[in-house]
Amino acid sequence: MAVTKFRTLKSPGDFIAVSHKTRQTRGRMPNSRITLDPDRTTGKIDNRIFSGFLEHLGRAIYDGVYDPGNPLSDDQGFRRDVLDAMRPLRMPFVRYPGGNFVSNYDWKDGVGPKDSRPVRADFAWQTSEPNTFGTDEFMDWCKTVGTDPMMAVNLGTGTAKSASELVEYCNHPSGTYWSDLRRTNGHSDPHDVKLWCLGNEMDGPWQAGHVPASEYALRAEQAGKLMKGVDPSIETIIAGSSGNHMPEYMEWDRVALEYTWDHVDYISAHRYSRNENDDTPWFLAEGVEIDRIIEDYRSLLGYVRAVKKSSKQVYLSFDEWNVWYRARGGSHSKGGWAQAPHLIEEVYNLEDALVVAQYLNSFIRNADVVKIACLAQIVNVIAPVLTNSDGLLFQSIYHPIVRYAELATGDSLTPVIDGPEYDAGERGSVPSLDVSASYESSTGEGAVFAVNRDPGNSTTATVSVNGRSVTNADPGWLMTGDDPKAFNDWAAADRVVPSTCTVSVEDGVAHMELPPMSIVVATMGTSTALMMAPSAAD
Repeated sequence: MAVTKFRTLKSPGDFIAVSHKTRQTRGRMPNSRITLDPDRTTGKIDNRIFSGFLEHLGRAIYDGVYDPGNPLSDDQGFRRDVLDAMRPLRMPFVRYPGGNFVSNYDWKDGVGPKDSRPVRADFAWQTSEPNTFGTDEFMDWCKTVGTDPMMAVNLGTGTAKSASELVEYCNHPSGTYWSDLRRTNGHSDPHDVKLWCLGNEMDGPWQAGHVPASEYALRAEQAGKLMKGVDPSIETIIAGSSGNHMPEYMEWDRVALEYTWDHVDYISAHRYSRNENDDTPWFLAEGVEIDRIIEDYRSLLGYVRAVKKSSKQVYLSFDEWNVWYRARGGSHSKGGWAQAPHLIEEVYNLEDALVVAQYLNSFIRNADVVKIACLAQIVNVIAPVLTNSDGLLFQSIYHPIVRYAELATGDSLTPVIDGPEYDAGERGSVPSLDVSASYESSTGEGAVFAVNRDPGNSTTATVSVNGRSVTNADPGWLMTGDDPKAFNDWAAADRVVPSTCTVSVEDGVAHMELPPMSIVVATMGTSTALMMAPSAAD
């Protein structure tokens, strides 16, 4: 495997098994062992887990991806520095236009000549929407950045007929009213949108058009049938619970899923992680809760499949996830009817980056059920990238997403961890290491993605691969620091950035050091030469 060069960016399945618990010593934990087995996989890693989310909210679009007249923008009004920042994220899909915004949005307001598009009051965020960026502009942006569109339809105040008309506008080649209108609007070729969300968070009382699960299921069933009638090749996603804090969590999902099972392909899950009590050890164990949510959905999908006596499978689309709690509520989420106000522009620190890495670890480990995941969001609004009129700032969470998206390909291996635990407060004793691994069977090359959640203790981890010998390792990718609250800002853009670390290979196993509060990504090659397993004394 070629050595990967790292550049500091200064500008614009089965759950992990823990075989024993070891008492910690201050400053250094006992050594840890990560065992991988190419025959123990949860399936192929779907690169759609690295998708994103762009909503008409705050400065996500206007002053974010779209800023006509700014010298940093191209002739379509797209910010070139944002395009450059998005490409390393390797987002295969971007979900649009919401989010809460979509539940009172008429897509027809956002097509056609811009000077005739209406300005509308947005119910969700109490802002004024100029509609100068709409469906066609989004499709053009996707092509420019190198991603594919994932569209959401309005099932709050909208109708099944309007949803199917949007599919016709986007995907029908020509010869019908809506497809010919797209051609008149400058797009002769279909947009060919393959992923469609049937509404958004319809279990939430805050949602325009909120209804009980039984009513939502009827709407989703009707809309999905009409949409697939227009284009049978599309896949649809029903709205699951908006979080496991909701009173009808899993019951809402069961009702919606049982009714629509035969006609849908995915159910959505959402989670925003919070550290409102400023408890770093507790917060760094957030991966435990992420795993639990995915396990809840795994169980539900199996239950409904059994009840329906079905041979098909429905998968999980974790299409909103991130850390979000500081810029929340009150003036942070209500815009006073302004256009593109500063709303929910979360500032991310080191501990947030470690939580983001744990989301990705969980998605990778559960590759058999999690097929899509969308970081919410991508620019300015709870985002890895912030802009001002002069440039762009990379937040802490940007860096692990870039590295994971680059390397997490092939099979998802099930790591077995033999190592210590740490005290995570109300979450109890939690494994210190959170690990996922990817493996390319055709080449014998793989990557280990490890988070040391312990705030005060480092460990040395050995990595062995059953039936194979580790032959070489590239320099490791490392993100760590002494202060969990350290963050990047316009005055100091590199407080939290990645560096390299040593990954050594000896006697067929790899060794890597994980400082407290760290993410280490190690890439290595293996051969079929059999090796002796390391002894417990090692």
